[in-house]
Amino acid sequence: MSQWKKWALPVALAAGAAAWLSPAAGADAPVKVGFIYVSPIGDAGWTFQHDSGRKEMEKALAGKVTTKFVESVPEGADAERVIRELAQSGNKIIFTTSFGYMNPTLKVAKQFPDTDFEHATGYKTDKNVGIYNARFYEGRYLAGIVAGRMTKSNIGGYVAAFPIPEVVMGINAFTRGMRSVNSKAEVKVIWVNAWFDPGREREAAETLVSQGADVLTHHTDSTAVVQAAEAKNVYAVAYHSDMSKYGPHAHLTAVTHQWGAYYTRAVQDVINGTWKPGNVWGGIKEGMIKMGAFNPVVPKDVQDLVNKTAAEIGAGKFHPFTGPVKDNDGQERLAAGKVMSDDVLSKMDYYVEGVQGKLPK
Repeated sequence: MSQWKKWALPVALAAGAAAWLSPAAGADAPVKVGFIYVSPIGDAGWTFQHDSGRKEMEKALAGKVTTKFVESVPEGADAERVIRELAQSGNKIIFTTSFGYMNPTLKVAKQFPDTDFEHATGYKTDKNVGIYNARFYEGRYLAGIVAGRMTKSNIGGYVAAFPIPEVVMGINAFTRGMRSVNSKAEVKVIWVNAWFDPGREREAAETLVSQGADVLTHHTDSTAVVQAAEAKNVYAVAYHSDMSKYGPHAHLTAVTHQWGAYYTRAVQDVINGTWKPGNVWGGIKEGMIKMGAFNPVVPKDVQDLVNKTAAEIGAGKFHPFTGPVKDNDGQERLAAGKVMSDDVLSKMDYYVEGVQGKLPK
């Protein structure tokens, strides 16, 4: 054996042993966690809340995880590409945070059976794909109480993204909340067919104001509706996160989503080797839905009613879809005293009494 080989062999073996013993290569290596977002992170909105949850999880599991996110990824073919790249780069669990990522997530998951996937707002699962969502409708009902008491025109305006059950459920819950305190309340809806399009969102908000709405809300991702409300001197209830700095006079409160604790639990399960695909739908009780701070213009008795109703929802004493529930054609959808099941809620495809117009098909 040459002198070079005599020297190189033990060095190579030592290097290999060092690599094998290295924390980066061993069981204690940080778990890589990936996130894919449909809109820019910004400083408010749907994606901002998910990214805040990612940061909360990262802090809670400091030293145990590393994270990577990709923002502004369109739903469809590009989403599949990004999800695949996250899986190929060694992320042990990947969170796909928009409804339209459902089928791309399932497709990539079949190709990476040793990677765990969690999809937000979807309804399909697989051996390595779980789903999670928040009970947005609980906060929507509470927002409706505020809107119903603050409106003078008795018209609420709703800027909506896509006519899927999750969004329809929110419109209906908001309307029922308004009508619980104001029997004359009506809600007008404009669909923008986009999750994030500030220009179209603002135009829709301005149109609703021109049609008499004096309290606006939205199921879209930007701050445009709150900004439009501020400019038009009407009220707004923000969605996803607090947006009061964009409408200090207009912003009455916000329906906020809290993802951090869920992300922490799911990733800890991956670290422990105990993760299993589940179907999680958490609300006020689980801390996944919270109301933001009230604008001082909201009377104390209204704030008290909202807080009381929130406590009743959290304790299981009240459900926003307790019968009777009628659609806006007058057909009874749920008898008096009955509570709508999760299965029926998740397929909601009609407007309730108080919502104007017809639901797009």
